[in-house]
Amino acid sequence: MGKGKPFLEVLSSAIHEDYRFPFLELFAFLYALSTFVLANFTLGTTVQSATNETVAYTVVNSLISGSLIVFIILVFKNIAYGLGSDLEKGIVQSYFSYPIKRWGILTAKLISALGVSLLLFLGIQIAALYILAPDIVLPQFGTVVLTYVAYLSYPLLISAVMLLITLILKRGGISLVVGIVLYFAMSIISGIALAVSFATESPLALQIISVISPSFALQQYYGGIFDVWTPALSEVILYVGVSYAIVVSLFILCYIYFSRRLNL
Repeated sequence: MGKGKPFLEVLSSAIHEDYRFPFLELFAFLYALSTFVLANFTLGTTVQSATNETVAYTVVNSLISGSLIVFIILVFKNIAYGLGSDLEKGIVQSYFSYPIKRWGILTAKLISALGVSLLLFLGIQIAALYILAPDIVLPQFGTVVLTYVAYLSYPLLISAVMLLITLILKRGGISLVVGIVLYFAMSIISGIALAVSFATESPLALQIISVISPSFALQQYYGGIFDVWTPALSEVILYVGVSYAIVVSLFILCYIYFSRRLNL
C-alpha cells in the first residue's frame, strides 16, 4: 500500500458513505433551489441611498439566508449520522490498523463531512453571484468574503461541538440533538440580547453574542434593528477572528481527543 493510499482510501470511503445516492443529488438540488429561486437579487438595489458595499452585503445576505440551513442539515447528517454510525459499527476501529496516523483518519472524515459540503455550498453560491449579480458583488469582493466568513462561523462552531460529543459518546444521536438545539437557540438568545441591550441601552449583550456569531456584528454594522450599537468594521473583523479562534480551538480539542483519548 503506497504512502498516500491509506488516506485516500479512508477519504474515498467517507465520501462514498456521506454522499451516496440520493444524498448528493438531493442536497445539490436543494442548494440550487434555495440559491436561484428563493434568493432575492434585487433586494439591495431597491434602496437608492444604500452604498455599493451595503448593497453587496444585502444581496449576499439574501443568498445565504435560503441556503445556509441546507448546508447545516448536510453537515449535521454527515457528523451525527455518518461519523457516529462508523464509530458504533467499528468502522473507524478498522481504520486504526491502516498505516496512517489517527489525525489523518479524522482529517479524511472531516474533509468528507465538512469540506465537500462547504465546497458544494460555496460553489453554487459563487456561481449564482457571478451569473446573476456580477456588477454588484465583483467590485465589493471583500464585503462578499467577509459576509460568508461571518455567517459560516457559528455553523462551524456547532459542527465542532457536535464532533466532540460524537467522539466522546461514540454515537451521533445526542450530538444531533445538541446541534439542533444550539442552532435554534441562537435565534432566541439573539432576540433576548437585543431586548436587554435596548432596555439597558448597553451593547454588552450584543457584543457577547457577536463573539460566537459574528454575523450579528456584521448585521449591526450594515444597519441593525436598533441604534444601541453600531460597530466599526475593524470591530467586526475582530469578532470574526475571535469566533474562528474558538472554532479552531474546538477542532484542535477534537483532534487531541481522537488521537490520544479515543478508545474503541
